Amino acid sequence: LGTKDRRVVRDKLRVVQFHPSTSYEDFVRGWRPSSGGGLTLVDGVFLEIVQAALAEPDEDFVLVIEEINRGNPAQIFGEMLTLIEDSKRTPDEAMELAYRRGGDEQVFIPANLHVIGTMNIADRSLALVDLALRRRFAFADLEPQLGAVWRHWCTRRSGLDEATTRLIEERVTELNSTIAQDRSLGPQ
Repeated sequence: LGTKDRRVVRDKLRVVQFHPSTSYEDFVRGWRPSSGGGLTLVDGVFLEIVQAALAEPDEDFVLVIEEINRGNPAQIFGEMLTLIEDSKRTPDEAMELAYRRGGDEQVFIPANLHVIGTMNIADRSLALVDLALRRRFAFADLEPQLGAVWRHWCTRRSGLDEATTRLIEERVTELNSTIAQDRSLGPQ
């Protein structure tokens, strides 16, 4: 987002975490009890950031979804799963939502909204990621990068001396190698 201004970051960056009970009604839009005793149609974090991105088309907005594979992405995203595709990000591709505010309301996701999903693929209790979701995201493995830059960061940030950071690096590297060679654990 190009700034450390907390107000700007708060407005243009949203972070959510999926879990097994996350639903479309939480993430996109759903009915919620109101103070008057009835139900009110409430937008979830996804539609909130879509509206913010539409209001400022020359600015970038980012939605980070932590643990994207811990929920049921197809159920949570609903029609948004289609709309996050790069080729569907125009008003011409707008779709009706499951819960509409008006009979003809349609929504599209603007190109200035970037969706980032994170997952820990080492967690073997998680189901394989739905192929429909895999088609819509680019995947990048992030691995620990130990070395001179990491040691410098550790000594500057924590006040550890160079010898201690080298020892930590050696031991973590050895541990990771042992884990990677273990047939029941592996490199992940």
